[in-house]
Amino acid sequence: PFFTTKEAGKGTGLGLSQVYGFVRQSNGHVRINSELGEGTTIKIYLPRLIGSDEEPAEMPAKSPVMVRGAGETILVVEDEPDLRAYTTETLRDLGYRVLEAAEGREALEIVERHPEIDLLFTDVVLTGGMNGRALSDEVSRRKPGLPVLFTTGYTSNAIVHHGRLDPGMHLIGKPFTYAELATKVRRMLDRTV
Repeated sequence: PFFTTKEAGKGTGLGLSQVYGFVRQSNGHVRINSELGEGTTIKIYLPRLIGSDEEPAEMPAKSPVMVRGAGETILVVEDEPDLRAYTTETLRDLGYRVLEAAEGREALEIVERHPEIDLLFTDVVLTGGMNGRALSDEVSRRKPGLPVLFTTGYTSNAIVHHGRLDPGMHLIGKPFTYAELATKVRRMLDRTV
């Protein structure tokens, strides 16, 4: 799922990983056959629904209780400007103070200037020569005990099995919803209190 034809820093092969993750979560599988000069064939197998033709009555969705921040400071590190804007806006709306960086070196400068940071929220795959794991390791040396929440568009299995993160590290998958982000960040901060 990490295959890409793009140069380093120009893309991550995320599309195939997202397809793989969706299919696996749906209890299906993917077959990919590629032959030089012939092209590639992709077959997606999903389980068939066996049951009545009638659609079940839609259950009213339960709206999650929004867990709000109390002014804690979160450093968001995301190289995609639109995702960074969405994340920082969501966290500010939830009552957090947000600092932001587009890449690892910029994030380290912010950590040096702001010892009050309560949580590092970083993408696993970053441009600029330092990935989220390396950033987390360096921040932990400078500020031991700081909780780190990773985010990625890859499935958690793919990201762990390819050595990008260790099992047990805290991860929220992209795309995440407002409610998912609110809940995960609050849980991370509450563990450190």
